[in-house]
Amino acid sequence: MRRLAVAVGAIVVLALPAGSSPATRITVYAAASLTQVFPRIDKSPRYSFAGSDTLATQIAQGAPADVFASASPKQTELLYHNGVLRRPVVFATNKLIVIVPSSNPAHIASVYDLRRSRVKVIIGTPTVPVGAYTRQVLDSLGITQAVMSNVVDQEPDVKGIVAKIALGEGDAGLVYKTDAKPAGTKVKSLLIPAWAQPPIRYEIGIVRKSSHLAAGRAFIKRVTSLRGRRLLVTAGFGLPKRPKK
Repeated sequence: MRRLAVAVGAIVVLALPAGSSPATRITVYAAASLTQVFPRIDKSPRYSFAGSDTLATQIAQGAPADVFASASPKQTELLYHNGVLRRPVVFATNKLIVIVPSSNPAHIASVYDLRRSRVKVIIGTPTVPVGAYTRQVLDSLGITQAVMSNVVDQEPDVKGIVAKIALGEGDAGLVYKTDAKPAGTKVKSLLIPAWAQPPIRYEIGIVRKSSHLAAGRAFIKRVTSLRGRRLLVTAGFGLPKRPKK
């Protein structure tokens, strides 16, 4: 019986996925727009999802993160140049869209309709990536002043924008393409012209103070693996060229 128990124990250990044991469980700080897809790629880490700027500030102040995934290179590159993060890699891309409540009470048909008087627009704050990208789009379209005069709320992460539009607290919001899908039939999506889209690149890197370097590398490898890339595409993300090994 003792030999049988030992054998069963060994099988259980071998069956555990890499990095899933308590000793090597990592903490991943990731952009809010990755909330749905990251746990599908790997459910074992502890996740903290929020605005990339907020997470970057927390990491710079010593928060116990092992890996950081940002919706913009701005946050990861700054931490890298300050010696806080190991060299990051691009692992996904995205696009901005306009979402409206399913009932569309303001009868929004395109991004240009956001200029109309009394249209209630919700966007991200200037420092969060979705907010910065939104302002780039509006500038490219030449409608910044008109749309900004209609902004009734600015959210610290993209999930907040989606939630408020789904509840009808605004007539339209600018969010990532990937964030409309989880909202289902509560919102409708409107495309933004491709020529006005800024390059939206997601980067991921290991925090230098992490004591789980191998587990952090294994997590990034899973994100950039064929399976990880397939799950990203299924969630609506675009893909960069596969990082060189």
